[in-house]
Amino acid sequence: MSELDPARGYDLIGDVHGCAHTLDRLLETLGYRQQGGVWRHPRRQALFLGDIVDRGPRIREALHRVHDMVAAGEALCIMGNHEFNALGWATPAAPGSGRTYVREHTPRHARLIRETLEQFEGHPADWRDFLGWFQSMPLFIDAGHFRMVHACWDNGLIETLRRQFPDGKIDEAFLQASADPGSFAHQSCNRLLRGTDMRLPKGITLTSSDGYTRAFFRTKFWEEDREPETYGDIVFQPDALPDEVAAEPLTREQKSSLLSYGADEPLLFVGHYWCKGTPAPIRPNLACLDYSAVMYGKLVAYRLDGERRLDRGKFVWVDVKRPGADE
Repeated sequence: MSELDPARGYDLIGDVHGCAHTLDRLLETLGYRQQGGVWRHPRRQALFLGDIVDRGPRIREALHRVHDMVAAGEALCIMGNHEFNALGWATPAAPGSGRTYVREHTPRHARLIRETLEQFEGHPADWRDFLGWFQSMPLFIDAGHFRMVHACWDNGLIETLRRQFPDGKIDEAFLQASADPGSFAHQSCNRLLRGTDMRLPKGITLTSSDGYTRAFFRTKFWEEDREPETYGDIVFQPDALPDEVAAEPLTREQKSSLLSYGADEPLLFVGHYWCKGTPAPIRPNLACLDYSAVMYGKLVAYRLDGERRLDRGKFVWVDVKRPGADE
């Protein structure tokens, strides 16, 4: 990507979700300083993995922080599923689609975006500007020796997508097309921004820690050292599967449907997955930097300096304390 400066080091940062003051603390910890109202580092650039909006106490403030850094050349930001959701909420559906908006205004969808819309009440021009910015965000960055995508790197989809959008930045027509579940646009945006999943067996549903009842669970999208045998071998989400579900054997068809990101591929950084515990590589070439900051977890960065394998000692984070920590 031409926007990346090979002379600089990079600080990749996970899902902010409106935690503006927590982001300030992390940037300060990383050695950034405010100059002219913008966080800057003399030798490094911040790379955000998306999901700046929704859920948190200072969404508008967080967006201004990140946007101002991007505008000044101090950062880049890829699209997360929450920026994509916001665009879909605000964008009229394609004529003849039978829909009103790309993302219909259902009670469930309204609940997810409620904090964002409430915090932009009285600032409609600001909100329109940010929606325009969201539309300009790439779905992925491939820098050669490392890659960024919000949820899942799918080589086949990304290579096809690149032929239409070499810089990974989709247009409004593609966004509108994504409302059709059978479209390439839907498949691409859903896979890259939400990851892979599998239906739970026997028609059961589970209610996750964020209060949503789902019939699917999130799955790993990378190769393991051994072939997976059970549902428990492929689950990748903060909520564990019940023991009886985890022990359920995978069929041959389910195994063949699993995605693979090989151990010899470039370094890959994702957000999205609400990890817990002490930040560390998932494997030598894969890291998730979303550690549930908005749920009083950690806001996490990885300091990248050209290495080809991840170093556990280069994760940097700030803990988010209970209410009042982001005041």
